[in-house]
Amino acid sequence: MAKHDTPLLDELESGPWPSFVTDIKRQAEVNPDCWDILGQLELSFKDRITHWKHGGIVGVFGYGGGIVGRYSDVPKLFPGVEHFHTVRVNQPASKYYSTENLRALMKLWDKHGSGMTNMHGSTGDIILLGCRTEALEPFFWDLTHDLKQDLGGSGSNLRTPANCLGESRCEWSCYDTEEACHHLTMHYQDEIHRPAFPYKFKFKFSGCPNDCVAALARSDFAVIGNWRDDIQMDQAEVKAYVDGTTIPNGGAHRDGDWGTFDIQKEVIDLCPTECMWMEGDELKIDNSECTRCMHCINVMPKALRPGKEKGASISIGAKAPILDGAQFATLIIPFIKVTKDDEFESVIDVIEEVWDWWMTVGKNRERVGETIMRVGLPTFIKVMGLDPIPQMVKEPRSNPYVFWSEEEVPGGFERDVDAFRKKHAA
Repeated sequence: MAKHDTPLLDELESGPWPSFVTDIKRQAEVNPDCWDILGQLELSFKDRITHWKHGGIVGVFGYGGGIVGRYSDVPKLFPGVEHFHTVRVNQPASKYYSTENLRALMKLWDKHGSGMTNMHGSTGDIILLGCRTEALEPFFWDLTHDLKQDLGGSGSNLRTPANCLGESRCEWSCYDTEEACHHLTMHYQDEIHRPAFPYKFKFKFSGCPNDCVAALARSDFAVIGNWRDDIQMDQAEVKAYVDGTTIPNGGAHRDGDWGTFDIQKEVIDLCPTECMWMEGDELKIDNSECTRCMHCINVMPKALRPGKEKGASISIGAKAPILDGAQFATLIIPFIKVTKDDEFESVIDVIEEVWDWWMTVGKNRERVGETIMRVGLPTFIKVMGLDPIPQMVKEPRSNPYVFWSEEEVPGGFERDVDAFRKKHAA
């Protein structure tokens, strides 16, 4: 492939930051097809439209997901990207790799694809960019047989589950996110690879309310570590923070002119529910009002820790689309035990209850959060057999009318009707 003049793209190399243009040029020296990526992108800049088209369904035999079809709509100009499919490879839990595995994966991609990668995309998967249709099956064979790895999810299916570092690196983790993510990935292989849902569905596992994988904002089913009892507190360490013996925020640099640590200003006044106060030199917490925001624990990690009765909260329905706007997940189960002792059956039961309902009433290309928004949260809560909780209330009600169903007032409706009839018959 010949090099192309790319004056517009070259401008992206002129700033102080590393540029993907430079990366692609470097890869083009190894794989000349990559020159055509730059050529087509330059043309898109000039024409102000994309020159990628969706050319139909493409994948590997037996799988309906894992490959994102991509074709050029100007293949005669840029034959190197006539086919340029994206391959999603299921990442290991917490994205831990050995250098041996990474080298083998890159060698495999140089053999079958463009050599370009995205490590990691917002999907979580290992994203391998640029493969011709005829190379997909040979790549898939080598990936599964030699590397013992598998494709991830794409399309209207369960997307590749993702998790935070969990107990392997984080002292705040309230359950084993890696074991949960791995177990559910293996348990739901069919749902990952064979699309059967109204639209995509994402699991994300965060070990604590810090939510380092942004499960609350980006997943249809967020399992976020939590505790049910009181925050553990060491009053001696609280005093050490107050008198300056211990540096707050885990010893991190304090930007700006903060001066000495002020527990009132930096912790108590920032508590969203105002559930903390000082009595003399002791910190007090009304744990019944605590919303587990983690701020106080993050600022004073030696003095405060999550409680001992650990599990997770489950929230449903987050999405971040461009057109209709983003939506946070709704808390539906405040606390649930998440353990490998029962093979995560407590979580699986909730998942399949959601799926049974969503696959029945969800419209095509409608995320579960959008289905809930369309039919109403009360309907979803009733279907799930859950009791309403204050966290589900978005805003105070503005409708003065209250409607009760018959089952909510046993015998009451018939009794009132009978009384009305008797009164007016007389």
